[in-house]
Amino acid sequence: MGGTMKRWQMRQSGRQHLELAEVEIPKPAPGEVLVRVSAVSLNYREKLVIDMGGYTGGPQALVPTSDMAGEVVAVGAGVQRFKEGARVIANFQTDWVDGPPPRSPRALGGSVPGVLAEYVALPEQWLVAAPETLDGVGASTLPCAALTVWTALMELGGLRPGQTVVTQGTGGVSLFAVQLASAMGARVIVVSGDEGKLARVRELGAAHGIHRLHTPDWEKTVLELTQGRGADHILELVGGENLGRSARAIAPGGRISLIGVLEGFEARFQVVPLIQTQAIVQGIFVGHRRGLEELVSAVDRLALKPVIDAVYPLAEFPKALEHLDRGPFGKLVIRVRS
Repeated sequence: MGGTMKRWQMRQSGRQHLELAEVEIPKPAPGEVLVRVSAVSLNYREKLVIDMGGYTGGPQALVPTSDMAGEVVAVGAGVQRFKEGARVIANFQTDWVDGPPPRSPRALGGSVPGVLAEYVALPEQWLVAAPETLDGVGASTLPCAALTVWTALMELGGLRPGQTVVTQGTGGVSLFAVQLASAMGARVIVVSGDEGKLARVRELGAAHGIHRLHTPDWEKTVLELTQGRGADHILELVGGENLGRSARAIAPGGRISLIGVLEGFEARFQVVPLIQTQAIVQGIFVGHRRGLEELVSAVDRLALKPVIDAVYPLAEFPKALEHLDRGPFGKLVIRVRS
């Protein structure tokens, strides 16, 4: 396949250096497939990579974003996992197939070029089959946010019916946690600073909402709601001092999944609550390909529909970043092709 395509790229950090470039459509090398991209979803990570020095320069322009859904339109020599016409999504950590994470993981849109383009040529090992029950826009939201939740609650957490899950905020990770945990028979408590969004998470299945601005010591409310026991799972999406509140809200033998760093990359807190409860603090960095495949099966089986706040055309990627700054309710998606 010849011709040209559009893609977003940058050669210096800072969104002012983003450009929508016209480049040649890539040709799949041996072991690669050419994917016509239908949709790309955004994560908070995009802000870190684009605005905060995620690109340090070099001969190759950085193509941002990691989460993509599309259709295979050509295959290179030796490809066995996919045929032309297959609907696929990208695996965030390209080389992590199963087992413990690699020491130095490679990820799309960071250490390797991303997917915000009309076509991408990727090794077949970096892709999995898309869910049958979601279109491209919905499927594009799974590789990072949804897989992070799956890894925390299912792969490592062993979530069971009747357990209590606390999640923080109303972005893509939190809302998928509400949907997945509720579908699995767990009770979900959401901590957020927006009363309107708390009302909306209850409609998605959350049992309780805690307004963190009205109740800054939200851990006390979690203890009250659980008759003093605490939460079995806490998705820690803030970090910093907030981690100490999570430690005080966790149940004996519970699990805190450390995911977000909105308050910074460092934390200092009293460890006595963790010692007393023998709770686990588990770092989560998305997940492996096998987990993504299992997530796709669960999405189809449970008929889960990711919450999408807004969909932007490819040319309006900068506007989507501005929306990301404001804090979406769920996911933001770039529709690359209809």
